Amino acid sequence: MNSFFRPLRRTCVYRSYPMIARATLPVLRRPMPLVKPEQILTTTFMLQKRLVASTVTNRPASQTLEHAATNVKEELGGTASDVAKIIAGANVTTDSVSDATGTESFFGITTKNLHAVPTPILMLGLAGGIPYVGASITTVYLAYEANLAIHGVAIGIDPGVALTVLDQALNLQVTYGSVMLSFLGALHWGMEIAGYGGQKGYARLALGTAPMLIAWSTLGMQPTIALVTQWVGFTGLWLADSKATTAGWTPKWYSQYRFYLSILVGTCIIGSLAGCSYWGPVAGHGLLSHDLDLLREERMKYMSEQNGMVHGNIEAVPASESADHYTVIHKRKID
Repeated sequence: MNSFFRPLRRTCVYRSYPMIARATLPVLRRPMPLVKPEQILTTTFMLQKRLVASTVTNRPASQTLEHAATNVKEELGGTASDVAKIIAGANVTTDSVSDATGTESFFGITTKNLHAVPTPILMLGLAGGIPYVGASITTVYLAYEANLAIHGVAIGIDPGVALTVLDQALNLQVTYGSVMLSFLGALHWGMEIAGYGGQKGYARLALGTAPMLIAWSTLGMQPTIALVTQWVGFTGLWLADSKATTAGWTPKWYSQYRFYLSILVGTCIIGSLAGCSYWGPVAGHGLLSHDLDLLREERMKYMSEQNGMVHGNIEAVPASESADHYTVIHKRKID
């Protein structure tokens, strides 16, 4: 029997050798994977504390008018602080923007970032917006004057001249706006050259070039269309500046500083468009143009009829001997 089972036992030994080797050489074995415990993701919404709502008694949060007023105050305060963080690029710290109660406030966030802006930059930035405000006010005033002129009000100016001056005022505002938009984009080139926050390469250079391309394209548009395009450009650039501030590409106060400039420019643009749309007409600009027949009728009052169609009863009478023609056609007098 031993001679019969001996080959089988040898075969079993040969086949089990790798298992024996793996058992005797623990260093060569692959380590078993470690099972990571599940992580519980917490958000700021889950960590917010409620000072009035009861989590035990299943009662509504606002049980009385005082509770409702407190809840509304808390929600408005939280919303205001969130808006302030968005304006500031979310680049704030809790200890420096909290009030006496230990909560973050809108005024704490905005005041801290406003004081962080260097005084020369703040003053010159606001001074640079004064010509733009003046151009916007001039545009609205000239739109009002043009409206009076085409309706026959004696303002001492021809309706065509009034519309021409209005067109020049709109072009002046568009030109100055394109300069401002290009300058704000060029600031990112300066930060890249100075290496602020590290060298960012093509990304920051492209961010500085895009506003210039938008501003340059508006110079060939109709003034009203150009103002709308520039408004989109200023708003989009502020959003990009907010992201850049959060990423550390700019100083911490830059996003809020840019927000105030964008509000100033946006208000002027909306005011100019509203004034031209309400009073008008704007000379030939499709977005805000009114019927120019009113202007033509007003001009006809001051221009003699030299040619064209004469309406009404007419008659032909012999011309005088000194005339170079035989008949004269004129309106018939009706008794």
